[in-house]
Amino acid sequence: MRKIYFLFFTLCFFNGLSAQVINIPDVNFKTALLSSGNKWGTLKDLNGNPTSIDSNGDSQIEVSEALNISYMELPNLFGNPQDEITDLTGIAFFASLKYLDIQSQSLNNLDILNNLTKLETLNCSNSKLTSLTLTSLVNLKAVFCFNSNLENLSVNGLLKLEQIHCNGNKLNNLNLQGVSNLIQLNIANNPLTEIDLSNLGKLKALTINNNFSSLDFSNLINLESLTIGDNVSDKLKLQSLNFSSLKKLKNLKIYNAQSLRKIDLSGLQNLSDILCEKNQIEVLDITGVIHLVNLKCNNNQIGILNTSGLDELVILDCSQNKINTLDLSNCKSLTTLDCSSNQIESINLSGCYNLKKAYGGYNLLKSLDLSNCCKNSVEYTFNDNKLETLFLKNGVSDALTIANNPTLKYVCLDEDKMSSDMTTLMYFSGYKDGSFPNLVYNSYCSFTPGGTFYTIEGNQKLDLDKNGCDKLDIVIPKLKFNITDGAKKGSLISDENGSYSIPVQAGTHTITPILENQNYFNVSPSTLTVTFPTQISPFFQNFCITANGVHSDLEILLIPLEVARPGFEAAYKIVYKNKGNQIQSGVVNLNFDDNVLDLIVANPLASTQTVNNLSWNFSNLKPFESREIAIILKLNKPTDKPAVNNGDILKLSTTITSETGEETPLDNTFILSQTVVGSFDPNDKTCLEGSVITPELIGEYVHYIIRFENTGTYPAQNIVVKDMIDLNKFDISTLVPTSSSHSFVTKISEGNKIEFIFENINLPFDNATNDGYVAFKVKTKPTLVSGDIFTNEANIYFDYNLPVLTNKAVSTFKTLGTQDFEFSSYLSLYPVPVTDILNIHTTQTIEIKALEIYDILGQIVIAVPNAQSVSGVDVSKLRAGNYFIKIKSDKGNSSMKFIKH
Repeated sequence: MRKIYFLFFTLCFFNGLSAQVINIPDVNFKTALLSSGNKWGTLKDLNGNPTSIDSNGDSQIEVSEALNISYMELPNLFGNPQDEITDLTGIAFFASLKYLDIQSQSLNNLDILNNLTKLETLNCSNSKLTSLTLTSLVNLKAVFCFNSNLENLSVNGLLKLEQIHCNGNKLNNLNLQGVSNLIQLNIANNPLTEIDLSNLGKLKALTINNNFSSLDFSNLINLESLTIGDNVSDKLKLQSLNFSSLKKLKNLKIYNAQSLRKIDLSGLQNLSDILCEKNQIEVLDITGVIHLVNLKCNNNQIGILNTSGLDELVILDCSQNKINTLDLSNCKSLTTLDCSSNQIESINLSGCYNLKKAYGGYNLLKSLDLSNCCKNSVEYTFNDNKLETLFLKNGVSDALTIANNPTLKYVCLDEDKMSSDMTTLMYFSGYKDGSFPNLVYNSYCSFTPGGTFYTIEGNQKLDLDKNGCDKLDIVIPKLKFNITDGAKKGSLISDENGSYSIPVQAGTHTITPILENQNYFNVSPSTLTVTFPTQISPFFQNFCITANGVHSDLEILLIPLEVARPGFEAAYKIVYKNKGNQIQSGVVNLNFDDNVLDLIVANPLASTQTVNNLSWNFSNLKPFESREIAIILKLNKPTDKPAVNNGDILKLSTTITSETGEETPLDNTFILSQTVVGSFDPNDKTCLEGSVITPELIGEYVHYIIRFENTGTYPAQNIVVKDMIDLNKFDISTLVPTSSSHSFVTKISEGNKIEFIFENINLPFDNATNDGYVAFKVKTKPTLVSGDIFTNEANIYFDYNLPVLTNKAVSTFKTLGTQDFEFSSYLSLYPVPVTDILNIHTTQTIEIKALEIYDILGQIVIAVPNAQSVSGVDVSKLRAGNYFIKIKSDKGNSSMKFIKH
C-alpha cells in the first residue's frame, strides 16, 4: 500500500511541475512568445515546424510548452521602443532551444542564458550589451552580436563554435584560444589593435579592421574570404601584409588602408575576386592569379598593372590611378572595363572579344585601337583624352563617345558602314558638322574586313609542259579574280608573286579567275564556290592554267618615271610583256629625237644604237613574263639649239617585234606624248597617250601613270591610291595594272572604285628614295565619239594623313587634221593588216592629188606628192605598227588608219 501511495504522489508531483506556469515579468517578452507568427517573430517546435507556444489556449506559458520550443526568433525589427524586450526572465525554462534571435532588443545582460546548453545559434546584435560571456554554452556554433556596445566577449573553450560575428562593438581584445574549429570570424569596426589568429587553421572567412600595425595570416591555410576594412583608429597604421600562405583564398577585399603601399598576391591561383579600392596602393602584384574574375583596384596610386595570364578576368575597374600603359590583350573573357582618370598613353584591347562596356575617359591616349577587341556592339566612353587616331574597323557598330578630343585627325571604319558609323560617332560625342574640318576617315588602317573574316588562298601557275601544275611551272602574276556573294561583287588583282589571298566575311562566295586574253587559256577550276564558316579558313585552292591553241601576243609600254624638265635628266622605263601562250624572242626598239634628248644610260645596254634609236634583243620571254629596260635621258636647256621649253611635247616611241606572228599588233607600238614642265607636283596623274588622242583609239586601251612621293618626315608604311573610274567613259572590266615601283594588290569595288594597295612598303622620306608609282591601262567605251573628253584623277593616302588629290588628267579624242569628206565613202584600203603593198581602191569618182603616210607620232614617213595614177604604196620598209594615210583630192582632205605587220 505504501508503494502505491508513493507512486501516486510522485506522479502528482511531476504532473504539477509540467503544468507549472512560467513567470515572465517582461510584458513584451511574454506577448512576443504568445503572438509569434506575426510581427513578433517565429517559434518552431522540436521538429523544426512553426508552432504556437500556448498549446492549451490558457494565455499562459507552461514549462511543458517551453520545452517543446527549439527555435525562437523574436527580433525588434521595427525598432519600436514600446515593443522592446528588456528582461528575459523565464527563458531558462526553454531548455530545448537551439536557435535564439533577440536582436535589436534593449537587453543589458544575457547571463540568464547560461543554462541553455543545447543552444547552437545566438543572435543578440544591435543591443545595449557591454559584456557577453558564453563559455557555458558548450554546443554553441554561431554567435551574432554585432553593432552593440560590447567591451568584453568571452568564448573560450567553445570547441563547437564555427562563427563569430562581433563587428561594430567596443572590443579592445578578443581571446580566440580554444575555438580552433572556427570557420567564420567578423571582428571589424572594433578598437582592436592586435589579434592572435594562430590557432584558427580551419578558418574560411575573416573580416577585420585595418587598424592593426601587423596581421599574421600564416596559419590560415584554409582561408577563402578575407575582408580588411576601415580604420577605426588613427594611431596605428597597417603598412604591409603577407598573403603567401593563403593558397585557398578566393575573395579579398581591402579598402581605406591608407598606409598600405604594396599588395603581393602572386601565385594565389584560387583567387577570383579582388576589391582593393580606395587605398593608397602603389604596387599590386597579381602575377599568376590565373582564375581572377573580378578586379576592382580603383582609387589608388598604382602605376603599373600587369594583367598577363588573366584569361578568366571578366570585370576590371582600375580607374583613378597613375597607370601609364595598360595591356589587356590576353583578357579574352573581359566584359567590363573602367580605366578612366589615369595617365594612360597606351592601351591594348586586342583579343577582348567579349567586351561590352569600356570607360577610359580622362587619360592621355593619342591613339585608340578597337579593331580587334569585340564580336558584338560595345559601349565605349573615351572622352577627354588627346586622341589623334581612332581605329573602329571591327565588323560591328559601336556606341562610342569621344567628347573633348579636339586633336582627332584620323578614324578608321568598316567600309560598308563608314557613313553611318561616322555619323553616330559624331552625334554621341556632341560634335557638329565642321567640328573636324581636316578629319580623315576611311578603311585603310588594315586591308582585311573588320571583325570575323575568312580567307581563300592559293597560287596560280601556267602548266606549259602539260604535265600538271607543280612547283617548277611558271607563276602567273597580277591575276584578276572576280568575287561575288550573290548580293555584292568586286574584284581583286593579286600581286606579282603568283599567290593570292582573298579575305571575305561569312556567306557563300564564288571566285572566278579572269585573264586579259581569256580565249588563249584554259583555267582549272574555272570557278570556285566556298561557304564560310562551313569551310575551314584559310581555304586553299590553286589554279592551273594551260594553253588553248597557239597564240603569239606581245605588248610594250613606255613609262615616264619622272617629269621632263628643260636641262634636267628624266628617267623612263620600257615594260614589255608576253600576253600570249608561246615563248617568244625578238627585238625592242626605242625611238627618240636625238636633237633634244641625250642618252645618259640604259640598263641593260642596248644591243644596237643609232641616231634616234636604241634596240635590244630578247629571247625566251615566257607567257605572262614581263621585263623592263631602264633609261635616263637628258633634255636640252632653253638656251640650247634646238631649245626645249616649258610646254613642249616630247614624242618617244617604242616597238616590239617577234620572230613569230603577232595576234594584236596594235599594242606592239607605244607612243609617249610627254609635256615638258618647269615646276611640278610630285603626286600627279598622267595619260601617257597625251591630251589629244586620235579617234582611231576609241574603244582601245589608254594608259595612265600615277606618281607619288613621301614628302613627310617619317617612312610611309601603307599607301593607297584610290581612283574613281568614270563608267560612262571607261570599261572598268578591262583595267589591267601594267607596272609599279613596289609590290601591291588591286581591289575593285562599288562598281567603279579602284584601290591600288601598297601594304607595308615603308616608303622612305629622303629625296633619293621617296618616290613611287603605279601604272595601268583601261579601255575607253566604244560608244565615245570624236570630240569627247575623258578625265581621271586619284587620291593618294599616306598612312593616316589627309589624302593628296592629284591633278586631273584630261584627254580629248580629236581627229588628226580636217576631214573634208568621209574616207570610206570614196576609198577603201586593202589588205589590212598589210605587209608590203597597201592598195588604194576608189569606190566613187574622185581625183587623188597627193598622199602622205604618218606614224602615230604624227610624223610623215612616206609622201607621194603626185599621186594621180597611184593605186598602191609600198610600206614594206615600215616597222610594224599603226599608221595613218592622208589623201588630198578634189573633194578635199581625209585620212584613214591602217596596221602594218
